[in-house]
Amino acid sequence: MSKRQENIMLAMWVVALIATAGSLYFSQIRGYAPCTLCWVQRIFMYPLVIVIGVAYAQKNVRIAATTLALSVIGGGISLYHYGLQKLAFLSDAAPSCGQVPCTGEYINYLGFITIPFLALTAFILIAAMSIYLLKSLKEETGK
Repeated sequence: MSKRQENIMLAMWVVALIATAGSLYFSQIRGYAPCTLCWVQRIFMYPLVIVIGVAYAQKNVRIAATTLALSVIGGGISLYHYGLQKLAFLSDAAPSCGQVPCTGEYINYLGFITIPFLALTAFILIAAMSIYLLKSLKEETGK
C-alpha cells in the first residue's frame, strides 16, 4: 500500500467515524429520535467504521469495493430521504415511516443542511475515495 493509499484509507475512516459520532450525538445527546430511513442509513454507515478501520490496520486497499457498495447504497437512501424532506412532490406523497416522520427536519442549517444531507455528504466522500482506491489498484496491477 502506497502512502497516498494509506492516507485515503485513513480519511475514509475519519469520515465514517465523524458521521457515526454525529448520528449518535443527534440521537443520544440532543434526543432526536431517528426515523426509519435514518436507521437504514445507520445500517450502512456504522459498519464502515469497523470495516475501514480493520482494512487500514491490515493495509488492505482491496476493501474499496466493499466500501463503495455500502456507500452507494447508503447514499441512495440518504438522497431519497433528503428528497422527502425538500421536494414537495415527494413529501406530499411520503408514506408514514414509523412514529417519527421521515419528512421531519430536526436541523436545517443554511436552509438546506439536514441530517440526511450530512449522511449523503459522508457517503459521497467515502464513495469517491473508494473509486480512487480502486483506480489506483487497477494501475498498480496493470489490468
